[in-house]
Parts: sequence; structure tokens; C-alpha cells
Amino acid sequence: MSKVIEALWTYQNRFGCQSMNSAICAAPKLIRDTLSQLWENDMLPAIWFIFSRRGCDAAVEYLEDCRLLHDTEASEVELELRRFKMQYPDAVRESAVKGLLRGVAGHHAGCLPLWKSFIEELFQRGLVKVVFATETLAAGINMPARTAVISSLSKRIDAGRQLLTPNELFQMAGRAGRRGIDTIGHTVLVQTPYEGPEECCDIIFAGLEPLVSQFTASYGMVLNLLAGSKVTHNQKESDDLKVKRSGRTLEEARKLVEQSFGNYVGSNVMVAAKEEIERIQEEIQYLSSEITDESIDRKCREELSEEDYAEISLLQKRLKEEKQIRNELKKRMELERMAAWKNRLEEFESGHLPFMCLQYKDKDSIQHTIPAVFIGNLKLFADQKIANMVEEEDSLGIGKHKVDSGEQLYWPSYYVALSSDNSWYLFTEKWIKTVYKTGLPAVPSVEGGTLPREILKQLLLREEMMWDKLAKSEYGSLLSTDGSLDTWSWSLNVPVLNSLSEDDEVERFSLEHQDAVECYKQQRRKVSHLKKTIKSTKGFKEFQKIIDMRNFTKEKIERLEARSRRLTRRIKQIEPTGWKEFLQISKVIQEARALDINTQVIYPLGETAAAIRGENELWLAMVLRNKVLLDLKPSQLAAVCGSLVSEGIKLRPWKNSSYVYEPSSVVTGVISYLEEQRNSLIDLQDRHNVKIPCEIDAQFAGMVEAWASGLTWREIMMDSAMDDGDLARLLRRTIDLLAQIPKLPDIDPVLQKNAQIACSVMDRVPISELAG
Repeated sequence: MSKVIEALWTYQNRFGCQSMNSAICAAPKLIRDTLSQLWENDMLPAIWFIFSRRGCDAAVEYLEDCRLLHDTEASEVELELRRFKMQYPDAVRESAVKGLLRGVAGHHAGCLPLWKSFIEELFQRGLVKVVFATETLAAGINMPARTAVISSLSKRIDAGRQLLTPNELFQMAGRAGRRGIDTIGHTVLVQTPYEGPEECCDIIFAGLEPLVSQFTASYGMVLNLLAGSKVTHNQKESDDLKVKRSGRTLEEARKLVEQSFGNYVGSNVMVAAKEEIERIQEEIQYLSSEITDESIDRKCREELSEEDYAEISLLQKRLKEEKQIRNELKKRMELERMAAWKNRLEEFESGHLPFMCLQYKDKDSIQHTIPAVFIGNLKLFADQKIANMVEEEDSLGIGKHKVDSGEQLYWPSYYVALSSDNSWYLFTEKWIKTVYKTGLPAVPSVEGGTLPREILKQLLLREEMMWDKLAKSEYGSLLSTDGSLDTWSWSLNVPVLNSLSEDDEVERFSLEHQDAVECYKQQRRKVSHLKKTIKSTKGFKEFQKIIDMRNFTKEKIERLEARSRRLTRRIKQIEPTGWKEFLQISKVIQEARALDINTQVIYPLGETAAAIRGENELWLAMVLRNKVLLDLKPSQLAAVCGSLVSEGIKLRPWKNSSYVYEPSSVVTGVISYLEEQRNSLIDLQDRHNVKIPCEIDAQFAGMVEAWASGLTWREIMMDSAMDDGDLARLLRRTIDLLAQIPKLPDIDPVLQKNAQIACSVMDRVPISELAG
């Protein structure tokens, strides 16, 4: 079945769809328009990929009044929902019911597994027409769709925004087209402010990335490969079995490790990639020698007459000198402009909050203007997170600059503003186009209340700040991050730029700046006149051919260097590191007295670790063999186990309450005691450069303890700041660890019995795997 990628570029007006988080409430029209086109072109059912849970839920809410089901289908959904509610009342996602009855649903890790299975079943039966899902749905779920809609070609990561890889894009696009039903599948790409058709073509035509081995050594693997005889033997074991049990030597283990897929891929792809890099470097070296000043001068001597060469050579030398002067004057003009703004902005640190316009060019040289309200200098915020980020910017070259021909120096300052599209901006004077006299008044909304500037400061510092770098220069970067629902009403009061007249603009240009502008203009005219003089020379035509060829060669070198960088990154990705990791882990095991590498004798700690499934088997074995757990009740044991497996579980800051159940004092004391043991293992790992996490986090231990004590799902989720799916995942991980304990060797029977009790109590609806 063929697949077609169709670009449905939906331009946004004032508000951007962005990453479909807090800003999604600005784009209902975008979603409805796109959905309308899908309906009219018979392209439903569809999976709509949005890279955040919150975005998926918000999209469902905005389509609650869009009817996608016929009366018969709606009745069938209502009947199925009633049945589901009767069987699993706690698993119903009430906020999604209205949309579901209209044929719209969300599907992401924040939903309960039971609810996700219910949505999948309805989608397969054609009773859900659009599913808003995160990218995790792109693999492993049987949800056949005619169309896949991708809300953005980039997604947020901790470092900012990142374009999708070809593999990620095609994985999502591969959901389009139902086997045995459709002859063609459609993928719709929705344009956002962050990327356009060029980025789309770059990703599509880049080709799929090679398979990369995910092979990593672990404590369990090393122990099971090397382990031989035990320190203690079971009385039931025969003497023959004891004699036969012998571990592998390091050399034998190495041969097995080197048969991994990572080494197989590396031995072929890496060799080819390194040969290609070597060839590219040789070509770059040759081409670079062809565009040196000496080479260009030699070609000019060969192609031009002696008289023409002398004339052009002299003029080119003069042009180079005049350009250098022009560049220095341009820099001085820019610095004087910034210094003038710096002085004016100091006047607005108190009083009303003026409106302003920021301006920048993106990587495609497209000019952007941003209406915003000025909050103040970053120093007023006194926030370490932002300060650290600015320090990183400073390390990239932001520092003192000469303002004029004298010795006066100044630091570019960072400021904060809130834009009309509900985004926070962090900027220096470099990015200011205009500041207006009018703005938000510095008057509290209620008598004796907090001033607007202070309210906005608090709202910014409350956010989870992940800043995108929109533009950069030696005078500082322009960075942006999404606002929240709390800042939305403030952003709506920022007027559009054409409603502000030039009379409202603040006079900001100093006499020094005006003088710098005039000097720069005169020098620019001089350079322009000199260029015209060169063009009028007799030998200019031949000279221009040589210059054009040099420019073409420079572009070719840039393309070759870009390919060399891609190949280098690819080599790092596929370079096999399995054996090195294996040796590092084996040293930790030796020092932890879990296994003697030389004699292959495995100790009780190693026996337990070898039998565990988990992220860090050695750490889990250390905890489970600790006698401090024997005095715990089953629910308390569950809470401690939950603290070991809560990696990746987070509180959701947009929830109405940040409340979670607190663990009992007994559990808190045990976790604090285990923290010391954890630190010693981390120190041991650090000495041998082992990066396997050692998790213990009491943040959610109380939630696990509450569930293991018998609280109902409705009670435990009533005030929780966790998503349903997150809590379900935490509880399932805890149950999985508890279920292993009775089967592990050399574990105290008391602990095994308590684990079994806790496991049976916790494994109930709506998280029971047997449900449904």
C-alpha cells in the first residue's frame, strides 16, 4: 500500500499552535479548519500527533461541539461507554466523555491503560474519528487510520526545540493507511511558527537514519555471564551439579559481547563512514587551497593583462580597507543604539509597564516583529535558574563592548517582556525596535493589592522554564518560552502594533548615536562608489568569473563540511561501547563483593542481583537484602519499593492542586537510611565511570502506601497533581518489583511474605493487568 505525504500548511494568525501546550487555547480555529478539510476530503479516521499530553487534552476539549458521528454511531458509543462505566467506574476519564460522544478522543501516557484500551477498541470499530495522541502511539498499537496529522515538525526538549528526525517523522507517517481498506494513506503536516516547507523537505529527503544498537551492559548481564560456583550451596544440589557449575572467563564473555548487533553494525557501517570522511577531508583540503588569496591572485595574473591586473588589484586593496572601516562604524552605530536604549529603559524600572516592539530575523532572514509589554531588567527577578542561563550566554562571548571611540565600556543587559501571543521573552538591547510611552498602568487591581509588575514577576518564576533561542548575536540572544493560562489575560491587553502611532514612540536616539549613523552612511556610500568603479574597469568581467568560481567553491566546501559533521555524529551513535561498559561494571561488582571476577565465585548479593529485573539490579539487591525492611508492614514495604521505581514520574504543574499523600514517618526514616547506602554505591560507580542510575525518591512513596493500604482510586486521585496514567504506571512498576521478591534467592522469608501480601492488595482495578 502506497503512502503519500501531503503538506497542509495552515498558517497561523496572531496566535501560534506552537507545541500545543499552554498556547493551544489560542488555536481552536486552526484545529477546526484542518479537521474540516479532513472531513470534506474523506480523510477520516485520523490520528493527530501532538507532542504534549496537555495539548492532546486541550484539543479534545476544543472539539467537544464538533459532531463527527452519525446518530447511530453516537448511540453505539453511548452504550459502550455505559457498559465500561458499569464495569470500571474509576477508570472513566470524565473530562474526555463529552468529546468521546462526538467522535473525538485523547490517547497518551497520562491516561489509564484501561481507558486507552477502550479508546483503541472504539477507534478500530470506527466509532472514534479523531484521536489526539503523543508520538508514543506511533509504535506498537493497533489503531489503523486513514490519515496521520503531525502538529509540528519540531518538539520541545530540555535544551529548547528540536526538529523531528526522519525516522520519527516516517514512524508517525507510517500510521496512515489501513491494511486491506485503504489504497493510499495521507499524512498532513501543519505549519507552525518554528518551521515551514523548507524544513519539511530537509527531513523528508534526508533519508532514514541507520539502525543504532541499544545494547548496553547491566549488572544482571555481567553477573549472569561471569557467575560460576556459589559461596553457599543449597543442600538439595547434587555434588555433580556443583562440579559442573563454572563461570565464563573475561575472554569468553568478550566473545559473546562482541557478537551483539551493535558490534555487527559498527564493523560495517563505521568502516564505510570513516572512509567517506577521509575522502571528504581530502577534497576539502584541495578546494580550500584553490580559494586562498594567493591562488586567486595567481589566477587573476593568468587571466588579466598586466595593466588590468594592476588596476583591479589596487582598487580591491582600497575596497578591503574601506569595508573594514565601514564594519567598524556599523558596530559603533549598533553599540550607540543599544547604549541609548539602555539609558531609556532604566527610566521604566518603576512606574507603568510600557508597550514595546521586539524585532529579529530568523535563519531564513525573515523579519519578525513582536508586540509585548516591558516588565523590567532581569536583575530584578533574582532567580538563579535564569541567572545561570545568562551566565552560559556570557561564556559564548557576551561581555563588555566599547560604546564609542573613547574608553567607555558597558555590559549588555537582559530584560523580560510578555508578548501578545502569551510568550515570555528574554532579550538584550540588541533586539529592541521601539518602546512606546503608553502601557499598562502600575495600579493594583484591588486596593492595597500587588502591583502588576510584581504579579508578572511571580508568574514567570512559577513556570517550568524551557527557553527557545530564536536568534543570537555577540550582544546577547533573544529567547522565548510559553506563558501560562494565568498570564493569558495579561497578554490579551498588548495592542497590535498598527494601533500605536509614531507619536507614541519614546525618543531614544542620543546625539552620539545620530553621529554614528551619519558616519556609517557616508562610509557605506564610499564603499558603494568604489564597487562601481571596479565594475567599470576593463578587466572586470574576467575578474568577476574568478570571484564567482571562488564563491561557488566556498559553498561546496560548506556542504562537504556539513556532511562530514553528520557522518561524525553517526559514527559516535553506532560506535560499539558494550565491552568497555562491561569491564567498568565488572569492576564495580568486584568491589561491591557481589562476584569475584578471578575465581567466578558469586556471593549472595550477586545471586540476588542476577535474578532481579530492573534498572539497577545491584542497587535493588542491596536494598532488598537490607534488614531494615523486615520491620515494615506490607503497605510500608510497597511504599519503599515505589521509591525505587519512580523514575520519570512527575507532578503536573497545571493541575489545580499540587497535593500528594505523604508517606508515614516509618517509610520516611527507612528511605533516609537507604539514601546513605545509595550515596556509597554512586561513589563506587563514579570511580569506575558507570552511569547506571540509583533511584530512590520519597516524593510518591505516600501515594503507593495509600493505595497499598486500601484507599480507593477515586479517593487517591481526588486531590492529586499526578496524571492517572502516571500513578498507574508507578503502581504497576511497584507491583512488578514486589512480585519478584518471593522468587529471589537468599531473601528473608518475612520480606517475601510481606511482598506477596502487598502485591495481592495492590493488584486491583483500575490498574490490574487482569482487568478487561
